[in-house]
This record gives sequence, structure tokens and C-alpha cells, in this order.
Amino acid sequence: MTTITVVLGDITSERTDAIVTAANESLMGGRGVDGAIHRAAGPQLARAGAALGPCAPGDAMATPAFDLWPPVAHVIHTVGPIWEGGDHGEPELLASCYRRCLEVADQLGASSIAFPAIATGIYGYPAEQAARIAVHTLRSTPTAVQAVRLIAFDEASYDLMAGELAAQ
Repeated sequence: MTTITVVLGDITSERTDAIVTAANESLMGGRGVDGAIHRAAGPQLARAGAALGPCAPGDAMATPAFDLWPPVAHVIHTVGPIWEGGDHGEPELLASCYRRCLEVADQLGASSIAFPAIATGIYGYPAEQAARIAVHTLRSTPTAVQAVRLIAFDEASYDLMAGELAAQ
């Protein structure tokens, strides 16, 4: 059975087999959590992403984690939907991000994974709705992953994710 926990912290310092980055389609790095992960992993991550991408919204792809410390084996890149009001398939695409990341983690043999709040930054997805989708999808997706950590970068994100986890 998968255990889901919410943590306030920095995803780049997580001790999991894989961490997820909320990537752009190029997989070559961006801003926000993606930029932080790319800076921590080193320039090899962007080169590996460029060789692998592009990645469509709702999909996920893995690369080595390179220089991340503490050591992480894999970075799973997923491209969230850009919020356009909710009537353009955004909820389905966001749920697909979480499902696909778990599928990729299973293919890699990862037993633990850390997720940021996907698409809630520059892509503008409403944080409350995103938290609900994240928790529901992670709880309802069959996986061999034993530990899922939802990493909140601030108190407001933590409160939303922890509230959803307690409510579902």
C-alpha cells in the first residue's frame, strides 16, 4: 500500500528514488521548481532532457538525476496543463501527469517519489483544485511505489495539500 505524506520543504533535498519536476515541453529547464531542480542537478539534466523531449502535456519522461544531493536516481519530467479556465481538458491533463509519473516510477523500479504542486506556478492552475486532483489521482492510481511525498514550497501550499489529504 502506498503511503502519501505532505512535507513543507525543498524538493531538491528530498531523499527519494525519484523526484518529479513540473517541466516545460522542451525538458531543458525553466523557472520555478523546474529551474531549481535543473540548477541542483547540473547542466547534464538539460542536455538529457533535450535529447529526450519534447514531452506533451499530461505525459512524463525520466532522466538520471545527475548531481542532485542527497543522491536521487531519477528525475521524472512532467508537463502540466496551462490553465485556461478549466474547460479545455486541464483537469484530465493534470491527473494524467500524476498517473504517468507513477507509471514511469514503476517502470524504473522506484519505491519512493517526491512531487511538487504541478502546474500551480507560472501555468496558473488554481492551487486548491490542483491539490484535490493530485491527492485523488495518487490515491486511486495502482502503483508499486510505496512512499509518495507531496512537497509544498510554502505554508499555503502545505495547508492545501495536507487538507486535501485529510479530507479524502
